[in-house]
Amino acid sequence: MITTARLRVPGATLHHEIRGEGPPLLLLPGAGGDAAVLDPLADALATTFTVLTHDPRGYSRSRLDGPHGEQRVDVHADDALRLLDAVAPGTPAYVAGASSGAIVTLDLLARHPDRLRHAVAHEPPSWSVLPDAAEQLAFFQEVYETYVAQGIEAAGARFLRGVGPVMLPPPPPEGPPGERTAAMLERLRANAPLALQYEHRSFAAYVPDLTALGTVADRLTLAAGTATRGHLPYRPAALMAERLGLPLVPFPGAHNGWSTHPAETADLLRFRFLGETR
Repeated sequence: MITTARLRVPGATLHHEIRGEGPPLLLLPGAGGDAAVLDPLADALATTFTVLTHDPRGYSRSRLDGPHGEQRVDVHADDALRLLDAVAPGTPAYVAGASSGAIVTLDLLARHPDRLRHAVAHEPPSWSVLPDAAEQLAFFQEVYETYVAQGIEAAGARFLRGVGPVMLPPPPPEGPPGERTAAMLERLRANAPLALQYEHRSFAAYVPDLTALGTVADRLTLAAGTATRGHLPYRPAALMAERLGLPLVPFPGAHNGWSTHPAETADLLRFRFLGETR
């Protein structure tokens, strides 16, 4: 059963969902994603954890108080902290984020390590740590300019040419999408241009605090998809793992492996957090 709620935070109202029973686990989606994107993974983990998901501010059902503007990593991390304080006050939680959600996870762990038991960051697209950071940030600016000049489909195609074949198709559905899935797909279509305009570039330019993360490296797992090796989204996690003296943990699938391999991902998260296998 999913319980839905809303939380007032500075500048926005956050839609969030809770399911399961056990220690608290916050799952953070990538850019333009929302709580429902994580349904298969959250359902698989709800047998072990109290799973918290949400629509990040400005997306889907989490409304801003004012107009859209540049999204900031620290604000998203503050939102995540307020969600944890509302749902699991005083209890250190597990946090796992993919893509942009992984960047938020890194910021949350660096600034609020007392609130996290362990964090998993799956392919954070922090191009700022790369030796060719200027080139990659220019690429994201080009994607944005393509969107302004030619629209969302052209921008998406340019993005995929730049990052490589890292978004694998999900398993074919057994039938037509249910009401919840259909509503999610409609929201994601509306979210995509917002992510291109207001999130992709600012999140890509975020500089993780590797000094702070180094002091809590025993509570951090950096992960990358087995099918992403050799492509751009793999590189920041690999470089940060090397600098922090951590192994880069392989996860199934590619950049969107949480969606294409939810059961296997849940098993790996369970093992990273609790040392348990199902």
